Amino acid sequence: MKYIFVIFFINLLPQYDGKSLVRDDSYPKSFEDIKNEIAGYTDIAKAIIDLAVHGKAQNRSYERLAVFVDTIGPRLSGSKNLDAAIKYMFSALQEDGLENVHLEPVKVPHWERGEEFAMMLEPRNHSIAILGLGSSVATPPEGITAEVIVVASFDELHKRAEEAKGKIVVYNEPFISYGETVRYRSQGAVEAAKVGAVASLIRSIASFSIHSPHTGWQNYQPGVPQIPTACISVEDAEMMSRMSFRGTKIVVHLKMGAKTYPDSPSFNTVAEIVGSKYPEQV
Repeated sequence: MKYIFVIFFINLLPQYDGKSLVRDDSYPKSFEDIKNEIAGYTDIAKAIIDLAVHGKAQNRSYERLAVFVDTIGPRLSGSKNLDAAIKYMFSALQEDGLENVHLEPVKVPHWERGEEFAMMLEPRNHSIAILGLGSSVATPPEGITAEVIVVASFDELHKRAEEAKGKIVVYNEPFISYGETVRYRSQGAVEAAKVGAVASLIRSIASFSIHSPHTGWQNYQPGVPQIPTACISVEDAEMMSRMSFRGTKIVVHLKMGAKTYPDSPSFNTVAEIVGSKYPEQV
């Protein structure tokens, strides 16, 4: 449907010369007015696209991003790398000539992953690639060693609730879309804790993997025990799922040193491109 929507607007582009949208009583009220306003920018849009795709700005965004991530690295909330990233971007925006470049003070969560590893002990020794999920609690210093239960959905977990007690829940949820499937990452630990699990490992929320865990933030709920949680690669989740279907006992040792600190001071980085024709508009 969205492709039809895009084509619909493209077909409208040559029909109108453009008229600014304003924030007073003259603001266009009809969908037809808005269509015409968008259509009026066809030449400008084409010029921007040509500059980025074929012109002097070709590959510039990729090259700038590469410099940024190579220089700064991971930028976890509350980390020194985030501070370095903010300073870098503040300077870059000024050098690019944007207007009203400024920093807004803000408090941000401060969580550190710490040392972590997971090892399959049964049916064989196998190092499991993991990345702790944001805000996860740590394991006890000695780690957690427990049998694994593999489920493909929250519904399956609830149906097998008695089996999950005292175990590590491995979610091997099928990837549908990021927006839909990401709930296993954000809610997986909570749902596992509700049925008495001691930890949860979530298959990375991605359509493709090269033995590469894909991490992100997760959320605990008041009144529900907080258990350690991490993401694992698609390959390891699939492997444990196959083992489970065969009736093979799986035992995993999990150790995570995550820590949560008080919120840290940080900044929102803000800049504007003020219009030359309608500078008062956003």
